[in-house]
Amino acid sequence: MPLIGAVADDLTGATTTGVLLARSKARTAVYFNETAAQNAKDASALDAILISSNSRPLKPAEAYDKVYSATTALLKMGVRYFTKRIDTTLRGGVGVEIDAMLDAIEKDGVKDTIAIVVPAMPQSRRILVGGYSVIDGTALINTPVAQDVRTPVFENYIPRLIDGQSRKKVGLVELGTVLKGVNDIKRKLKAQRQDGCEIIVVDAITLEDVEKIANACVELKWNVLAVDPGPFTAKLAYCRGLIREEEPNIPTETLDGTGKTVLIAAGSASPITKKQMAVLTEDERHKRISVDPIPLINGGEDARQEIVKAVVEGVKLIETCQPRAILFETALHGTLLNLDDEDEKRGYRGGQSADNINACLGEIIKQMLEKVGREKIAGLYTTGGDTMVNVCTALGVQCLEVVDYVIAQTDVGRMLGNEYEGMPIVGKGGLTGNNQTACDIVDRLFREATRK
Repeated sequence: MPLIGAVADDLTGATTTGVLLARSKARTAVYFNETAAQNAKDASALDAILISSNSRPLKPAEAYDKVYSATTALLKMGVRYFTKRIDTTLRGGVGVEIDAMLDAIEKDGVKDTIAIVVPAMPQSRRILVGGYSVIDGTALINTPVAQDVRTPVFENYIPRLIDGQSRKKVGLVELGTVLKGVNDIKRKLKAQRQDGCEIIVVDAITLEDVEKIANACVELKWNVLAVDPGPFTAKLAYCRGLIREEEPNIPTETLDGTGKTVLIAAGSASPITKKQMAVLTEDERHKRISVDPIPLINGGEDARQEIVKAVVEGVKLIETCQPRAILFETALHGTLLNLDDEDEKRGYRGGQSADNINACLGEIIKQMLEKVGREKIAGLYTTGGDTMVNVCTALGVQCLEVVDYVIAQTDVGRMLGNEYEGMPIVGKGGLTGNNQTACDIVDRLFREATRK
């Protein structure tokens, strides 16, 4: 029976937290929604379950219902320890989603649960100081992600951000207290709780800080809802004796050079992704297929023809030269489209153009696998969270077993419950990594293809 359960507001967030547990020898699966988790036949063999509520861009009432439903599913599966996985950049309705989990847990009869919010992910240079979020040395609201089209962030002081979204009182434990050690953290947490706080934000700048906070919570013997991007959840599980020390889980063998191909679906248009793919395709063994996004946005017959064109080109490459990797991309060539303008031109709801593009990328990968056969493909690499969801949806995947990461927030999983069971897939956010990261991911997929 799974002891640890988490609700994440998107799929890549779920895998990011899941991988930290998997690297600590917990068998961990990520489900794409609560229905998939409830229908799972082998969930009792798992140590940890994560459910994506896909709620980040939703209106508050809708997000609340999604998270409440996912939490109820975890409760029915016998989960004992709970996490609300949040984005490292605090996008989405963090406060309302905390409320939803606390309400669902309380309704199930678990009283006096308190949400401890530790937004730090030091391994990705995400820290919290004085309640203020700092991303790689830059204030959160001054980073590109703060201008995210669907879920922008306008508040840098996290207690105030959560307070503006939640019905519950929010407190703060500052870094000075954390640096003093576990006993001082315990005293401050108790004081905040006595003051009526049901949500307490805690500063941290290192993994050692995060572990101190986890030890304080365990020693207090509180019913804690962990609210974090992953490290606090993993440290809590470790301090409770549920998992071991985190360590890499990398196969020693590789299928590189055996005539297999990695298929890449690039849905991110970020400058970081563009540079990574440029470096990747400097190697002539890696081929790029540029897909025109306009027909994909239009949908219907326009989209079908563009998909067929891309697939025909991809199949021909595999049949003639079996490239080491094939990159399918829509936004890394030519002039970058303003997708809000494309929505407005067509009378679409906000975000539909992006959804259409990602759905078509998923269909391209599906048709490539159908036409060339699984035996010729080493694995899949998706960049952009929505792209990964659409690729998996097109392939009928409802669950991923997560096993490791290439770098933090670039997660390695294996597809479960479909005809491609066991095939490795790596998902990477568009803003993650350095210039060499795409090359490293392709290398890793050839290793993962040897895993039994």
